[in-house]
Amino acid sequence: MNVIRFSDLCASGKAAGQRVFIRADLNVPQADDGSITEDTRVRASVPCIQMALAAGAAVMVTSHLGRPTEGEFKAEDSLAPVAKRLGELLGREVPLVANWVDGVTVAPGQVVLLENCRVNKGEKKNNEELARKMAQLCDIYVNDAFGTAHRAEGTTYGIAQFAPIACAGPLLAAEIDAISKALANPKRPLAAIVAGSKVSTKLTILKSLAQNVDQLIVGGGIANTFMLAAGLNIGKSLAEADLVGEAQAVIEAMKARGAEVPIPTDVVTAKAFAADAPATVKKATEVADDDMILDIGPETAAKLAEQLKAAGTIVWNGPVGVFEFDQFANGTKVIAQAIAESSAFSIAGGGDTLAAIAKYGIEKQVGYISTGGGAFLEILEGKTLPAFEILAKRAAA
Repeated sequence: MNVIRFSDLCASGKAAGQRVFIRADLNVPQADDGSITEDTRVRASVPCIQMALAAGAAVMVTSHLGRPTEGEFKAEDSLAPVAKRLGELLGREVPLVANWVDGVTVAPGQVVLLENCRVNKGEKKNNEELARKMAQLCDIYVNDAFGTAHRAEGTTYGIAQFAPIACAGPLLAAEIDAISKALANPKRPLAAIVAGSKVSTKLTILKSLAQNVDQLIVGGGIANTFMLAAGLNIGKSLAEADLVGEAQAVIEAMKARGAEVPIPTDVVTAKAFAADAPATVKKATEVADDDMILDIGPETAAKLAEQLKAAGTIVWNGPVGVFEFDQFANGTKVIAQAIAESSAFSIAGGGDTLAAIAKYGIEKQVGYISTGGGAFLEILEGKTLPAFEILAKRAAA
C-alpha cells in the first residue's frame, strides 16, 4: 500500500516550519481518580511527536479518550492526565488546549495537546464542516493512531481529505508494513491462530483466512465448535452448536486447497470454570458429558508447536485456552514459546493476545505486535480500513 510517510517529509525538510496535526491514540485506562494506570499508548506516541519537533514543526496532537457525549465536555473526559504524562516523557511542558476547532496558536518547535476530539460535535459521524475546519489548522496531517484506523471519523478520515498533505506517522506506517508482510506477501507456510470464546465474533475472519492460509489453528470456544463439527463430544464446553455448519464449511474450504484446520487430539478438562478447578488431561474422544474443555492438551500443543516452528509467517489472534488460570495455561504457553523460537515473521494483535505475550515474556521474539484491537481484526477479515484508504487516495492524487 502506497502512502506518504511522515518520516520522509521530515527527512526531506518539508516539515520545517509547518503546522503539523497529529492524530494519536492516547485512549489510556484510568483509575477512578483519573490517574493513568497503563501508559503504553502514550509512550508509543512519543516518537512521532519527537520527529515533528526535531524537524522544526509547530506541533498539535489530539486523541479521543473514553466515550464522551459530543458537545458536552465533562472533567472526566479531559486529556489533562495525558498532557501531564506526555510532558514527563518529552521533558517539556505540554499545554492542553480546549475549544480548539476554530483556531490554535502554536509556534515552530512547540507542541500542544488538543482536548478530547470526540467532544467536538460531528466527530463520530465525520461531519464535513468540522473536517474542513480542522484541516485549516494544519499544513500536514499525520495519522499515527492505528487503533482507530477502522473508523471513518473527523480526525481519522475527514481531516485527511481536506488537509494540504495527509500522511502516515511511524506507528501507522509500521502497521501497514507488518500487515503487508504477513498477509499481502507472506513467506509460506502461512499459519494463522484464531482463538476466542465465540465463532460468531470471528466467523468472517475465519472465512477470509481460509482462502489464504496454509494452517488455520483454532482455539478456545472456537475450537470447541470445530470439534463438534468433527463429530466429537465436547460435554458442557462453551460452543455454538448452531454454527457447526459454518465451521464445517471452513474445514472443507481449507481441505479443498490442500490446507488444514488441526482438530485437537487431546484436551484439558474440568468440571467447573474456576481458578481452583482440578484439571484433567483427556483424549479428545473421551470427553464426558459433564466436562468443560478449557485448554488444548499437551499432545496437541506439541504438534502445533512443531507446525509453527516450520512456518514462514505466523498471524496470532487469541490465546488457545483459559491462560489466566495456570492449570489451563499450558497450551497458550507452548504456542507462545513456539512462536518465540520460530524463524517465521510473526504478527500478533488483540488484548488477550498481548496479555499472553506479556505473561510469557516473548515481546522481543514476536516480529510485530499490533497496537489496534478492532482495527487488527478488521484487517484479518480482509477489509480495507478507512484510514488506510484515504491516505492511499491522497498519496495517489
